Amino acid sequence: MNLPPISDRKIRFALVGCGRISKNHIAALAQHADRAELTEVCDTNPESLRSAMQATGAQGYASLTELLQQGNADVVVLATPSGLHPWQAVEAAQAGRHVVSEKPMATRWEDGKRMVKACDEAGVRLFIVKQNRRNATLQLVKKAIESGRFGRIFMVTVNVFWTRPQEYYDAARWRGKWEWDGGAFMNQASHYVDLLDWLIGPVESVYAYTATLARRIEAEDTGVAAVRWRHGAMGSINVTMLTYPQNLEGSITILGEKGTVRVGGVAVNRIDEWKFADEHPDDAKIREANYETNSVYGFGHPLYYDNVIKTLRGECEPETDGREGLQSLALLTAIYRSARDGIRVPLPLD
Repeated sequence: MNLPPISDRKIRFALVGCGRISKNHIAALAQHADRAELTEVCDTNPESLRSAMQATGAQGYASLTELLQQGNADVVVLATPSGLHPWQAVEAAQAGRHVVSEKPMATRWEDGKRMVKACDEAGVRLFIVKQNRRNATLQLVKKAIESGRFGRIFMVTVNVFWTRPQEYYDAARWRGKWEWDGGAFMNQASHYVDLLDWLIGPVESVYAYTATLARRIEAEDTGVAAVRWRHGAMGSINVTMLTYPQNLEGSITILGEKGTVRVGGVAVNRIDEWKFADEHPDDAKIREANYETNSVYGFGHPLYYDNVIKTLRGECEPETDGREGLQSLALLTAIYRSARDGIRVPLPLD
């Protein structure tokens, strides 16, 4: 039995994890102050917790267990190391709270499925953050694909050429660890792996290589994967955190029977190529869809939270629920299994 919609008051959110990405969540919720409020924050680091409390005025807790026992939030937002998400999601669900999990939802396939099962059994919602889907650039591409403007898609290439210096990994003990973080694919390129399924369609198989070429971490700092889709298209995803001297590119190129599109910039924020055999009113929207950014996170969090709030108010269905999150986790898992075992890995995994 699912929890009833919340339509007679503001929806209360608790933010667990007050580190690097937390500011995006705080700012996004502030834009929806008429329908939502951040009532609680939580972090095991006293300094991070104190800063979040001062910035938001929310009640602070040093542990999730304490927050769930004493707080009254309807939704728990997990912005903690990825390997912690499954345990924290299960604990929050069993306490009757809805769950919003940052990407990736888990670092292991079985843990991701456990999150979905726990939320189903508790009758609560599980949302997975995929804010890049809300980029105006990618929304135009999605619409062009769904309306058939590409015809048959032949090839797709995704590049994530960013940089993460050794100081980035040294700043937190969990970064670059297999259990808590994963590497360049699992952490930094997670949103781009998501594009392979969300935009192009179900993947048939992958073959991957990964390597730790320069950083002193457990997981990979560089990797490549060849991808074949069920409808026959082929492509690749190329990822490195060793780009000199700064983030260079987060892009996707789609080559089809009747269309060619490349969305580039540092984080798929600029349409560099947009050519189709037919004309469409959306062709005039390219310039207004482009935006400048130095942040790889983009500006999609407010739009993402709009869907979460509307869903909990009973006004719509979630765009990225737990099962949707499993799609990209399955792809990530297949990439790592292929690189580890030196074999082509077919999908679905189960």
